[in-house]
Amino acid sequence: MRTTRIALTIASLIVLATASPARAAEVSSTYSVSESAAASPALGMRIPPGFEATVFADVEGYARHVAVRDDGTVYLALTVRMGRGSNMGVVAMRDTDGDRVADVIEQFATDIPATELVFFEGDLYVGANTAVYRFSFDGDELVPSAAPAVVVNGFPEQRLHEAKTFAIDDDGNMYVNVGAPSNACMQEFRTRGSPGQRPCPQLDLQGGIWRYDARALNQTQARDGERYATGVRNAVAIEYNATQNQVYFLSHGRDALFTLFPEYYTAEQSAELPSEEMHVLVAGGNYGWPYTYYDHVQGKRLVAPEYGGDGKMVSEAGLYRDPAATFPGHWAPNDLMFYSGRQLPAHYQGGAFIVFHGSWNRAPLPQEGYKIVFRPFEDGRPARDWEVFADGFKGAEVLANPADAVHRPMSIAQGADGELYVSSTVSGRVWRIDYVGN
Repeated sequence: MRTTRIALTIASLIVLATASPARAAEVSSTYSVSESAAASPALGMRIPPGFEATVFADVEGYARHVAVRDDGTVYLALTVRMGRGSNMGVVAMRDTDGDRVADVIEQFATDIPATELVFFEGDLYVGANTAVYRFSFDGDELVPSAAPAVVVNGFPEQRLHEAKTFAIDDDGNMYVNVGAPSNACMQEFRTRGSPGQRPCPQLDLQGGIWRYDARALNQTQARDGERYATGVRNAVAIEYNATQNQVYFLSHGRDALFTLFPEYYTAEQSAELPSEEMHVLVAGGNYGWPYTYYDHVQGKRLVAPEYGGDGKMVSEAGLYRDPAATFPGHWAPNDLMFYSGRQLPAHYQGGAFIVFHGSWNRAPLPQEGYKIVFRPFEDGRPARDWEVFADGFKGAEVLANPADAVHRPMSIAQGADGELYVSSTVSGRVWRIDYVGN
């Protein structure tokens, strides 16, 4: 594993450029980053004035979520993806000399394809494909010496959307995302014109969020799980907001509206739809998949074409939850974090950082996402406008092929002193971002 120190500070003030909200009820944005400033190729990102980013570590492997222990140790999950090698587990990283670069790096749990990492009551909870594990520490040891305990297992084995992401609230309730193994629960998988299955059998054990006791061990989905919410295609980004005592999530929206139903959608519409939806998790909530999707251009929840929709048919009122906020389609929200530190300016206090991994299917439009956005909260709700906090990850202004992206941002975590840590999947890079003032 290699470490490199590269820092970028942008000292100039910027003029915010606001996108027109005329077409979209919920999609309007400003730029915290300077659109005229070039991203540093060595650093691999562009950040707002007054912030400094450092390459904290470069790790071999397909990196996923990052978490920070109370003592400041940073932990990074590694999983296995097709064509990405076999390196997996958890990587522990410490900066012992204060230069914002990890100088102690050690890997453990190399038999676990890890995705989610959450600290709760001093223990590290690790989400894999079919289970959630718990690692306990003996004092300030970098790597846990004891074998992991199984918190819950028995989730279905599946090829698509298998990662078990989760959030834990202050009462020890653990909310686990069980992704749906398909695009829209069609009778024939991704086949043009094929109708959807009704009822969708995948909703029995997948396509929703299940609740467990984070303090209990050896639970199984079938015996101990409570299906807390349904109609969620794949909530990779899920996080507990301690200030509001609520769990929020963003789910990956369905694909291929034009490819599967060209009679109802143009390629350009399919590139922008459906919305990436941000939701509050409520008991018994139904979030609409696969029967509906949200259209931020029209500001309406519509019936999916597999279930009789035509791109205009509005779903029956009251059946499904409407989003608290929306973003453009196919950006792939992969992490969510509510800022509670004191290092960043007051503007960021209580707001949500959202990491967009980036699209793969927005043709004929350019691939989009590949950025971190910040959405302020006002009166306990997401503000209408959101800001681009960091971009430049993909290494080009226009990306024709997602495989050409230099970095794909994956996760964000708050450090012990209020700093931020960001991970990238394809490069295995972890950045540290500090506010240093203008």
